[in-house]
Amino acid sequence: MDLSVATGTTESPQLTTTIGANLVDTVEQHGGREALVDCASGRRWTYAELLAEVDTVALGLLALGVTKGDRVGIWAPNCPEWTFVQYATARIGAILVNVNPAYRSHELSFVVGQSGMRTIVAVPAFKGSSYADMIAEAQAEHPSLSDVVLIGTDSWDELREAGARGDRARLAGIESGLDAADPINIQYTSGTTGFPKGATLSHRNILNNGWFVGELIDYTEEDRVCIPVPFYHCFGMVMGNLACTSHGAAMVIPAPSFDPVATLEAVAAERCTSLYGVPTMFIAMLDQPIVDTLDLTSLRTGIMAGSPCPVETMKQVIGRLGMTEVSICYGMTETSPVSTQTRTDDSLERRVSTVGRVGPHLEVKIADPGTGEALPYGEAGELCTRGYSVMLGYWDQPEKTAEAIDAEGWMRTGDLGVMDPDGYVTITGRIKDMVIRGGENIYPREIEEFLMTHPDVLDAQVIGVPDEKYGEELMAWLRLREGAAQVDAPALREFCSGKLAHYKIPRYVHVVDEFPMTVTGKVRKVEMRNAAVELLREGG
Repeated sequence: MDLSVATGTTESPQLTTTIGANLVDTVEQHGGREALVDCASGRRWTYAELLAEVDTVALGLLALGVTKGDRVGIWAPNCPEWTFVQYATARIGAILVNVNPAYRSHELSFVVGQSGMRTIVAVPAFKGSSYADMIAEAQAEHPSLSDVVLIGTDSWDELREAGARGDRARLAGIESGLDAADPINIQYTSGTTGFPKGATLSHRNILNNGWFVGELIDYTEEDRVCIPVPFYHCFGMVMGNLACTSHGAAMVIPAPSFDPVATLEAVAAERCTSLYGVPTMFIAMLDQPIVDTLDLTSLRTGIMAGSPCPVETMKQVIGRLGMTEVSICYGMTETSPVSTQTRTDDSLERRVSTVGRVGPHLEVKIADPGTGEALPYGEAGELCTRGYSVMLGYWDQPEKTAEAIDAEGWMRTGDLGVMDPDGYVTITGRIKDMVIRGGENIYPREIEEFLMTHPDVLDAQVIGVPDEKYGEELMAWLRLREGAAQVDAPALREFCSGKLAHYKIPRYVHVVDEFPMTVTGKVRKVEMRNAAVELLREGG
């Protein structure tokens, strides 16, 4: 029996250096090339200038007393300073703690306490929220948070001034005491129940993942990558920043947070060759009238990830944006993040219907969720992955780590998938999103893909809601195109009739302007289910 297990190639060796040493190597090769562009402020840095700024910040942190293993928080939208702090902490062996820009005081306090954070670098405020005030509240609860540096204020200037006075030769000595296996980053997963868990990642984890993701889309020093996805998440800081700096490519920040027009304008103005986004971002960009007036011919590749990519959206990304070599990546924070990826020479069918094949130096399998045993090709089960990318563990939570990673090193993703004999994986849904209606297992993704073919539907999400007769019934949440006629439940049922099995046709329809989302662009189905229960109770 052929089992759903695949092993990545090992032709190209893993990187064995630290993030800081890798940046120094890149600067030696490409020091005069542009490294970082911030469209909002008009600032630019070559690789030599980037390293100088990173080292200034690193020495400034040392002047504050930060040492190897200390946790340093970063709480800001996408900005150059985020990148400086990312590489500065790596240079001195401090552990960067990414704080979600959407967090508020209660969540910030939890992360500060759980990680044992001693220093935080943040913007004073963002989108009407005072980060400075919330940090002050957290300090009152956690006196161990001793140093606060606010970007754009005197405290940031003082940090840089202290760094400028520092001895740069000191950094080489520190670097020699660091190891690629050292923890370097804590990223809190957006927990759907209870508090988030801090996935702890090493230099080896994230540097290699950025390197191999870039390799599989043929990055060189000639590439310019538009990064509208958040730095606080792996998509931005690993697949974006680390993929660029390991290849000598340029990082282009279109705006502090996602803005579809600003992103498209950045691609055109900066002649970007690559563009990143989750499906909802690409849907928003394709919906802008400006998209067909700009010169986007520099684009050749990019990455769609974060959630399953609708087929129609993918076709438009290739056809209208010209991203003929676009890649779909699949992964999770706990795996640095990418486990599978489509290749530039994969057929259109492969790139619109699968999440590709296993990455180099990794293994994946489709397993029985109960036993962990690999299943035959074509059978749906839990996708598990193993290799260099699997996190060190959840910070200070050994029990949670043991639940996620088994004794053989396999990380359980919680995602349902199917593998074909060529090793291509299709994600069919989340184990917890699967709907059981009258004994039938229903995977919402299949229905969502079909609903997206409706001429008036811009985006669709399908959830299960409680039902006395069947246990669960289906509800479709729809975003409609501008000017579209209202789509109600009877109309949608008529559209589906004869094309979907009767038990897959949504009983309820709810039209919204926006879906509840995490800051990384993932739809929060838990929130949708809770809201749906209330809507049905009220007869809405």
